[in-house]
Amino acid sequence: MVQSLQPVRGTQSLIGEEADRFHAVTAAFDRVRRLYGFKRVEVPIIEPTAVFARTMGETTDVVSKEMYSFEDRSGDSITLRPEFTAGIARAYLSEGWQRFAPLKVASHGPAFRYERPQKGRFRQFHQLDAEIIGSAEPAADVELLAFAYQLLAELGLGKSAILRLNTLGDSATRSAWRDALYAHFAARRSDLSEDSRDRLDRNPLRILDSKAHQDWPIADSAPVIDDYLSGEARDFFGRVTEGLDAAGVPWERAPRLVRGLDYYRHTAFEFVTDQLGAQGTVLAGGRYDGLIEQLGGQHTPAVGWAAGIERLAMLIDAPAAETLDVVVVVEDDFASGAAWRAARHLRSHGLSTEIMASGSARKRFDRAVKRGPAEILVLSGKDAVLTRRVKSFGVARVEGVLASLDLSA
Repeated sequence: MVQSLQPVRGTQSLIGEEADRFHAVTAAFDRVRRLYGFKRVEVPIIEPTAVFARTMGETTDVVSKEMYSFEDRSGDSITLRPEFTAGIARAYLSEGWQRFAPLKVASHGPAFRYERPQKGRFRQFHQLDAEIIGSAEPAADVELLAFAYQLLAELGLGKSAILRLNTLGDSATRSAWRDALYAHFAARRSDLSEDSRDRLDRNPLRILDSKAHQDWPIADSAPVIDDYLSGEARDFFGRVTEGLDAAGVPWERAPRLVRGLDYYRHTAFEFVTDQLGAQGTVLAGGRYDGLIEQLGGQHTPAVGWAAGIERLAMLIDAPAAETLDVVVVVEDDFASGAAWRAARHLRSHGLSTEIMASGSARKRFDRAVKRGPAEILVLSGKDAVLTRRVKSFGVARVEGVLASLDLSA
């Protein structure tokens, strides 16, 4: 193939079973979000770069290394979205969505990050996203997690994907825990990896999820957040776990699970599986009560999650292949008009229909059989007299649907 026609590295095209798996994930998502009363929303793929720099932090790896940002002809810096939450928060503020608060929204579509492609990760990837904006109650966290659990269950992943849950506490809790973590890691600074030494002054919480093996013993001995939880934060987390138990959502405590950005509060969670190797997270999120303030809005509590469609599609069973109800075989040109009339009528009655009208008559019929339809309708105009016959391989419906239709008209 000509080099210029090769796909961009880290992107993929889908056909057949892969496309069917992808659609099965989005179809299940749309079914479940309707069950929970989440509105379907659409937000732009392109946003001002400041939307992500202000909400994700200019020093984070995503903003500094992974975003596709560029100047348009007007000189404005714009970015292909690396995730959905910031764009939804921007729309909430700038497009008057506050009038719907508390607002439950869901969306899915492409996102973009310049990262090293690996199994289940692409530079153009697709996400599911669900958010509840304007609700400070633990019930919102429970509802989002119940939504996520039911989605995974409908995809056949209810037993293999485990919910790992933690609390980040309220502002006072997080501040006290951060100070304790800083003191702990600063005392072992020389033993930390280079990345963790860099993170120490900026955000010591991120050392807890370091990928460097040398950091793990130090992180394992770090202070735990439970020692710093305020009464309010402890009560909030207790109400979340009680709600999950009542909703039938199994969970396990993950005291080292963190979110590095300062606007995250209270609940942090992820669903993980052992079927994807080391990168086993398939759905993750948390409560981000301070994000909308960072965009210039008023204090607005919110909680949400995102999941990678490609990763979920890799894990599910292959959906049943799409079946064809009818193939119309046109044996000669005289029957062409009748074939179009028959196809239109069959489709209007909900029967998927294809027309075979090229090649020899025998090859047309052979190709029709290979398509595997429930029925084959053969139309012929020998001696200028239209005739038809039907070959059925399953439930016979063609004759009934066409009974009142004059194909020669």
